[in-house]
Amino acid sequence: MNKVAALPEETVANYKTQSMKKILVLCTGNSCRSQMAEGYLRYFAKDKALVYSAGIETHGVNPKAIATMKDDGIDISNHTSNNVNEYSAIDFDYVITVCDNAKENCPYFPTKAKKYHYNFPDPAKATGTEEDIRKEFERVRDMIRKYCQNFVNETL
Repeated sequence: MNKVAALPEETVANYKTQSMKKILVLCTGNSCRSQMAEGYLRYFAKDKALVYSAGIETHGVNPKAIATMKDDGIDISNHTSNNVNEYSAIDFDYVITVCDNAKENCPYFPTKAKKYHYNFPDPAKATGTEEDIRKEFERVRDMIRKYCQNFVNETL
């Protein structure tokens, strides 16, 4: 009887990673909207995709974005703010711009990436009381959650 050798765990892990879709979420400063989208896409896609986020610039992850996502059970506290140029060597399947500025200034990716765009309001520009600002972060977060869930359900 022939025995089939089991593949080493590392080989299986490499295969899974290679077969996963690669998604880049792009925004102006990679501080709020793209960070939220990265968190939700990772949550909804699970092992179907590798998700990255970046900005045309880097502004650091906004503490209000971290808190707002935590309120919905998604931890983005370990995310970093990255510049889009850091990912130029990755062959993305999808690039999602989440603001008009990023769409207009998105660098050319020599990949097969399908491009998607949705101009979410910038909660970091919210004004008013702390309560007003918190509500705007929640409103935008909820819009991003719905978009990401639909994206995963319809695209992956």
